[in-house]
Amino acid sequence: MIARVEAAGVWGIDALPVEVEVDVAKGLPSFQIVGLPDTACRESQVRVLSAIRNSGFNFPAKKIMINLAPADIKKEGSGFDLAIAIGILAASEQIDSTDLGRCVFSGELALDGRVRSVQGALSRASGYADGVKRFFFPKENEREVSCVRTARLVSVQTLTDAVEALRDPGRINTAVALRAEAVTARRKARPDFTDVRGQRVAKRALEVACAGGHNLAMIGPPGSGKTMLAKRIPGILPDLGFADAMETTKIHSIAGTLRKRESLILTPPFRSPHHTISATALVGGGSYPKPGEISLAHHGVLFLDELPEFGRNALEVLRQPLEDGKIVVSRAVASLSFPARFMLVAAMNPCPCGYFTDEQHACYCTPIQIKNYLGKVSGPLLDRIDIHLEVRRLGLEDFTGTVKGEGSGVIRERVEAARLIQGERYAGTGYAFNAQLEGKDAEAFCVPSEDAKQFLQQAMEDLGFSGRAFHKVLKVARTIADLDQSVEMQLAHVQEAVQYRSLDRKGWY
Repeated sequence: MIARVEAAGVWGIDALPVEVEVDVAKGLPSFQIVGLPDTACRESQVRVLSAIRNSGFNFPAKKIMINLAPADIKKEGSGFDLAIAIGILAASEQIDSTDLGRCVFSGELALDGRVRSVQGALSRASGYADGVKRFFFPKENEREVSCVRTARLVSVQTLTDAVEALRDPGRINTAVALRAEAVTARRKARPDFTDVRGQRVAKRALEVACAGGHNLAMIGPPGSGKTMLAKRIPGILPDLGFADAMETTKIHSIAGTLRKRESLILTPPFRSPHHTISATALVGGGSYPKPGEISLAHHGVLFLDELPEFGRNALEVLRQPLEDGKIVVSRAVASLSFPARFMLVAAMNPCPCGYFTDEQHACYCTPIQIKNYLGKVSGPLLDRIDIHLEVRRLGLEDFTGTVKGEGSGVIRERVEAARLIQGERYAGTGYAFNAQLEGKDAEAFCVPSEDAKQFLQQAMEDLGFSGRAFHKVLKVARTIADLDQSVEMQLAHVQEAVQYRSLDRKGWY
C-alpha cells in the first residue's frame, strides 16, 4: 500500500514543501530512501525503525520504499523523520490515512519515540500560515513556532502524541499565551552609553549612523574606546518590527543559533566575528548553502574589529551585500539567496603600531608601512562606508570628571523619532531609512539648501569625493536634519556630514 504524507524542509530561509511517498510492499525486508537525501536524512531509517517499535507499533517486515518529492532537490537534515514514521504507519494500515492530506509533519525522532527539535522550525511553519493544514512540530520548538499567528499548530513530544492528535482533528494545543509572549518579549539588557567617558563627537556620529542605518568606520589608536563604543550600538537601535523580527528569527533558527526557549528576536542582532574568519563563514556557504555572519547580522550590526587584519578575500565579498542588502550563494547543489541588510561597523588602527594619530605616543612606522597597512582595506570598500570617524585618545580629565554622558535610552528616543520621520517620508517607496536610498532617489529626497549645495560642491573639489561619496554625504546630511526635526537640509547639516568623511582627506588614503 502507498501512503502520502506532507513534510516541510527549508530552502534558503523559506519553507520547502516535500511530499513523502511511502510504499510498503511484499518482498524481502528492506528500507530505502530516494529523492536526494543527505547522510542525516538517509540515517532516519534507523531512528524511525526503533521509534516505531519502542512506541508500541509494529514495524512491517516488508520491502519499504521512501521517496522524497520533488526528487531533484537535495533534502537535508533529520526533520523528515516524523513524516516518514507516520507514512509507514499509514501504509501498513496501523493508522487511518483519511486526514493525512490536511496535515504537515516536521521533527526528528529519538530511538525511544521522542520528537526532537529541528533547525529552521519557524521557516517550516511559516510556509503553512494560511491555517488550511495542521502543522505538527516538536514541543521543543513551541515558543519559536508560536510566532506564526495564523497557523494551526500541533506540538508533540512523542510519536504516540502525533498519532493521538491525528485521531483528534480538533486538537490545536499551542497556547495563545505563547503567541502573546512572542511579540511582547522584553528588550535584552545591553551595555549603556553612560559607561563611556568623553568621546562626545564619537557618540554623536554613532547616533547619526543608527538613525539613518549608515555604515561606520572608526579609526584611532589602541585604547581610545572604539570597541567599547561599538558594543553599545545595539542599545540605541530601535526594536525590530514584527515582520523584520520574523525574518531575523528565521535566519538564526536555520543557522542553529537561536537560543532554546527563545520565541522571537526583537532586539537587533550584534555579530562580531574574529578576524581569522573565512570568506565562506562570513557570507555563507558550505556544500549545502547556509547563512553566514552577514545574514546573521540582518537588521542588526556586523562589527569587524581590527578591520585590516581580516583576509582581503573576506572583506571584498562584502561589497555586493553592502549595496544590495542580500547575498547569493551558489553551490553545485543549489543557488540560494539570503537577506543581508546590516549596519557595518568597523574599527581599525591608523598604522601597524597604532599610534600614528596619537599625540601622546610616538609612531615608529615608516610611511610605506602605514600605506601598506591601510592598503589592506580597499578603496572601493571604504567608499561604501558612509561615515568615517577619527576616535581620539581620552585625556585625564575625561577619566577624573564626575559628569556622565547621556544614557542609551535617551539617545534611542532621538533615533526612533528620526526613524519615524523616515518611515513616513518613504512610505510606499520600498525604503526604510536614509542609508538605503539609491542614485536619483538620493538626490530627489536629499535636497540641500542653496548655501549648503555650494559648500558641498567646494568640498567635492577640495577632497576629491567620488560620485558614491557625494551621495553618502547627502544621505548622512539628510539623517542629521531628521535628528534636528528639520525639513530642509541646511548648511550645518551638510558641514557635519562632510566632517564624517575623514578617510577621503589628503594625507589619509
